[in-house]
Amino acid sequence: MNINNRPIQSIHQVVRTAKPAVKVPALNKGEDFSSILSQKLNESREVKISKHAAMRLEARNINLDANRVERLKNAVDKASTKGVRDTLVVMDDVAFVVNVNARTVITAVNQSELKDNVFTHIDGAVFT
Repeated sequence: MNINNRPIQSIHQVVRTAKPAVKVPALNKGEDFSSILSQKLNESREVKISKHAAMRLEARNINLDANRVERLKNAVDKASTKGVRDTLVVMDDVAFVVNVNARTVITAVNQSELKDNVFTHIDGAVFT
């Protein structure tokens, strides 16, 4: 066996190059593994709003209710499965530019500003 293309001289070479163990959260009383996994998966699906996007949402009077947030999460999930990095999500009368890897809304545009608007630096679009 070789590590870094050199023959192993001692066990210390193996121990120093071994990856650290993954830290697993302790189970609270009454919790099982599936509930923790479900919670972690839900956390990983969260979509953040950048400062810029938050200002645009407020200035343009765009409301993100629970239904829209869930649809936005699903759109980001779809874009992610296709390998999209930055996507345009068009939903009802609003368009969002989202960085898929960071799961962060970069900006939002309402219907009145969609006409004659050009979206750049995107490599995919999701219509929902």
